[in-house]
Amino acid sequence: MAFKRVLIANRGEIAVRVARACAALGVQSVAVVSSADRGSLVTQVVDEVLCIGPAPSRDSYLNISALVAAASYTGSDAVHPGYGFLAEEPSFVEACTDAGLTFIGPPASVMRQVGNKLAARALAQELGVPVAPGSVAVRTGATASRIAAEVGYPVLIKAASGGGGRGMRVVHSSAQLGPELQTASAEALSAFGDGTVYLERYIEHARHVEVQLLGDGHGHLVHLWDRDCSIQRRYQKIVEEAPVTALPDHLREEILSAAVRLGRAAGYQNAGTVEFIVDMEREAYYFLEINARVQVEHPVTEAVTGVDIVANQIRVASGEELGISQDEVQVDGHAIEARINAERVPGFSPSPGRLTRWEPPASERLRVDTHCFPGYLVPPYYDSLLAKVIGHDTDRPHAIAALDAGLANLVVAGVETTLPFMRHILGQRGFRENAFNTAWLPHVIEDFSEKIR
Repeated sequence: MAFKRVLIANRGEIAVRVARACAALGVQSVAVVSSADRGSLVTQVVDEVLCIGPAPSRDSYLNISALVAAASYTGSDAVHPGYGFLAEEPSFVEACTDAGLTFIGPPASVMRQVGNKLAARALAQELGVPVAPGSVAVRTGATASRIAAEVGYPVLIKAASGGGGRGMRVVHSSAQLGPELQTASAEALSAFGDGTVYLERYIEHARHVEVQLLGDGHGHLVHLWDRDCSIQRRYQKIVEEAPVTALPDHLREEILSAAVRLGRAAGYQNAGTVEFIVDMEREAYYFLEINARVQVEHPVTEAVTGVDIVANQIRVASGEELGISQDEVQVDGHAIEARINAERVPGFSPSPGRLTRWEPPASERLRVDTHCFPGYLVPPYYDSLLAKVIGHDTDRPHAIAALDAGLANLVVAGVETTLPFMRHILGQRGFRENAFNTAWLPHVIEDFSEKIR
């Protein structure tokens, strides 16, 4: 291993995950924390800790100059960005490179190409990968109205930059289009510094399918099969599973092939994800975007393939060859992940506070990725994710049973969480019968709200 020390430019469960991958590789790790995270779990599992600034993200985890200075000060060779924050920011990659640090992720040039949805969409079209009917950048209401009429309602307004559902709006009529266009553009500008938006036909009652890619700097690129991320609230994934059991084999092969072609054409290196929307009735798929980072839901892929994605990120960034052929990547069983957040359901408002009890379940069929412990103070400043609980077994019904048993044995007190709601999802007939889609969750939320009144 060429790296001696890796700085983790993130927090929470992904910071702990990266630290443990470093330890498994015999690499030292450095945690940078805000003043609000001085007592976090990652400080107990790394070799060095450095407070980088006050609680607000802009003054700590989004402060590029402070992060680079911290890496240099601690003698780090490389920087792992995790997900979120600066994970997909090309200027951060360039700042690391200029300082003689290796960024554990794709090069800035690749990140710029795939990070802009319009550029990625154009690349897909060049390769013959289907894209949903839509437009290039839309700058006026009149242009948007004309394109929407051609595409057909409902349409989806999408930000060209960024992600996480910001700058996205579903529009069902021409009367809504103008106001929603302005709102989406303003939100994108505020979130990403780029107010560019475009239109795309909104595929209702679809499946959201993503393909995990892993590549090195020696021309090797493989897929690690697919994930179903259709259960979403406001474009935020809540439950994820691997593989996608609802896909016909021929459609799966087409999607996997398209993802690899896109990765090769972009010269992709390190871990990344190609996302598609699938119209199950027509058995048609459309390219959505490429995420140039490790995903929150990567554990389900690790569970069914046995490939340590984070460790391989570090290895290939150090210059090693991937050492995995496509034929060697096989699927073993089924895995499902439930995200547990410190939120009050049904409103999903944050519920920060001190964990008076935290007892994660233990089973050979379970994996729990978390940064929590009894007495941990959940801060109000960041994402509310507390843990990811992953059930893995021989098939989907057994994986559901494993996950449900794990959630039943997860003990948490001191803050309100989404745990009861997650168990409600797993108990739904539509979930157990694999009959859900991207429009399914709001109905489940309504049902849960009635149940707890």
